[in-house]
Amino acid sequence: MKVGNGGGDGSRVDATGMRVAIVVARFNEVVSQRLLRGAIDALVGHGAAERDIAVHWVPGSLEIPFVVQEVAISGGTDAIVCLGAVIRGETTHYDLVADGAAQGVARVSLEHRVPCGFGVLTTETLEQAMERAGGKHGNKGADAALAAVETARLAQEIRGSDRGEPGASRAPSS
Repeated sequence: MKVGNGGGDGSRVDATGMRVAIVVARFNEVVSQRLLRGAIDALVGHGAAERDIAVHWVPGSLEIPFVVQEVAISGGTDAIVCLGAVIRGETTHYDLVADGAAQGVARVSLEHRVPCGFGVLTTETLEQAMERAGGKHGNKGADAALAAVETARLAQEIRGSDRGEPGASRAPSS
């Protein structure tokens, strides 16, 4: 039996040789900067070269899907990481932005077959966002980056690109 794992628990995620794009929203930049630092640190810590990481800033989270699509169409990227923070306000704008960003990124990922790690925070307060951007709840930018790489590796295994064998997935080594 062949079991695809893609890297498993994060400690086995290998970003060596991966070309990763990070699309990050400038709105709520104090949070986005911390998410970005977490993502880059995680990628480099798992073998990615900084020269293989491209960072694309966009005005806000609703613009993320368009730039993700442009990156996917341009080719040459193994995985895309999406980062931002949508913090609830007094209107329904929060719901529209959060939903639009999530659905847009998912659509692009599926249509263009490029794994996208989704690290766009949706919180009630700035404090909650900061707690998830390197605070007591970890760094969701790092989590999104590792999820994108793990998924990209699993896709490579399924496609057989790392062994030259169609559909080859292998069990993780112990």
